[in-house]
Amino acid sequence: MRARGKAAALGPDLDLDSFSRETQSWSCCPVSSLPMDITQRSLDVGIRSDEEGRAATYFQIDHSVIYKNIEKAFEGKVEAMSTKEALKKYDWLRDYWWRLVAVDADKYTALAELRWDQGYFFRVLEGQRVTLPLQSCLFISSDNLNQNVHNIIIAEPKSEVQIITGCVVHPNVHKGLHVGISEFYVKEGAKLTFTMIHNWTQDFDVRPRTAALVEDGATFINNYICLKPVKSLQMYPVAYCKGVESRVRFNSILYGSGHSYLDVGSKVVLQGDGSRGEVVARALATDHAQIYARGFLVGEHRKSKAHLECRGLLLSDTALIKAVPELLGKVVGTELTHEAAVGKIAEEQVQYLMARGFSEADAESLIVRGFMDISVFGLPDNLRNQIGRLVETTTERAL
Repeated sequence: MRARGKAAALGPDLDLDSFSRETQSWSCCPVSSLPMDITQRSLDVGIRSDEEGRAATYFQIDHSVIYKNIEKAFEGKVEAMSTKEALKKYDWLRDYWWRLVAVDADKYTALAELRWDQGYFFRVLEGQRVTLPLQSCLFISSDNLNQNVHNIIIAEPKSEVQIITGCVVHPNVHKGLHVGISEFYVKEGAKLTFTMIHNWTQDFDVRPRTAALVEDGATFINNYICLKPVKSLQMYPVAYCKGVESRVRFNSILYGSGHSYLDVGSKVVLQGDGSRGEVVARALATDHAQIYARGFLVGEHRKSKAHLECRGLLLSDTALIKAVPELLGKVVGTELTHEAAVGKIAEEQVQYLMARGFSEADAESLIVRGFMDISVFGLPDNLRNQIGRLVETTTERAL
């Protein structure tokens, strides 16, 4: 495949041969029986080993599928398995495979095809409203490992579901490469809320490649949270609002520390009559981190509307945040807007809070917590509280 040497348009180029493909095989077992250093790290990205409050679970370590389960109350409503198993089970799934993400887009998509290491398949059946989140964990336990997963998520017509995915490494892992291909299909009248939490390490490289197709009257909400250092992260998910009255929202919270390099974008293509899109990003940089926050709105239908909002907060004179908003109107009648701002903690805000009894440190902490507010994510209470605690911990470290 010619794309094997094709560098991505954005982000640092990587030598793929510098990463290892050698890892041990893990035996299948309940998540709760895994070592504590694995279950605790998983909990840090919202994955519960006891499966309490979860409708289904998928857990993968390195290249091995460890566990898959559907709670009894949701059997016949959802499906959860590896994509390799799903492709063997359903001939029709080949029609969804590499349909939204081009296999030859760059060297990372080519790698995911040529060195494919499982990934998860979630499907919510037609008309089913799943009241508890599905959860999946992609865990890396081997140092300098290359893990390539391909995920397929299908929300059938008039279904509704929340999914939380956590990507995380073992405490002994210092470097490696994760490539994740994710293709979402949100069918007529369905609503899919997807929340991804990344928890990497300072010398780790990450290259997700994601796309979604949203049909008539359907809604896709994509929440992304990166709170730990990472050597380099480059991702630019795209959603196609193909359907009439289709809706898409991308929410991102990025915390860059150390020497992290984060290049994160979101793209919405408005193709349907009455389609709507929104991109909201919050970027916080400290130490020597570099953050590139991108957003791209494309209006291809005259009765379409979208808004892009990016705000950056610098906590260090040696950090960098660059907001890159783009609007492309292709037809008369589309309405695209954006606002972007990058700055430091406002002195007048600190003084205002100090005048009301807060210490300077507490005032700054309160401002940062408000900046990283996740209330816009539309999460259920238990999941919002869990992620909120992760944000609070990050805030304490940042100041």
